[in-house]
Amino acid sequence: MALGATMHTFAVQLADVDRGVYEELTLRLARHPSETAVYMMTRLLAYCLEYEEGIVFSEGISSTEEPAVLVRDLTGKITVWIEIGAPDAPRLHYASKLADRTTIYTHRDPEKVRAAWVGKRIHDSASITMHSFDHGFIDDAVGSIDRRNTMTLSVTERQLYLDLNGTMYSSAVHDHTVEAS
Repeated sequence: MALGATMHTFAVQLADVDRGVYEELTLRLARHPSETAVYMMTRLLAYCLEYEEGIVFSEGISSTEEPAVLVRDLTGKITVWIEIGAPDAPRLHYASKLADRTTIYTHRDPEKVRAAWVGKRIHDSASITMHSFDHGFIDDAVGSIDRRNTMTLSVTERQLYLDLNGTMYSSAVHDHTVEAS
């Protein structure tokens, strides 16, 4: 018998001073058995840091047609394609042609992620941004994840302050260019 997804609930107080976004969110994340806690945490942070009208989690790693997080306009068109981890060049090429904006949030070494794209064709790679966090930040934060979670996330001047179930974490959000070709 195949294992099912584990459901995690996050009551999030989001204060993104940089973008002027202040929201209270209740998010339910299904963690697929093959999905790591680190990937799930990165997916959650990407959702919060990109939060806007129309943002949703996709089917996750079981969906090959959509990214982990995306934003749709009222017509259903994907306007923002948000990848998690280390997407390959053909996927970024496709995403950049399809969506108005493509961005990546990675929990991996950004230089190693970028190295895989060298010499590969990625449509409009100069407009794609990759975001990463301080070394160890995601790994430390996943130690506080439960099935039901309370989370306060504050962002100011690209500095992220996370209170997850009463434990505080902090990291800068680092921005990197893709520039594959």
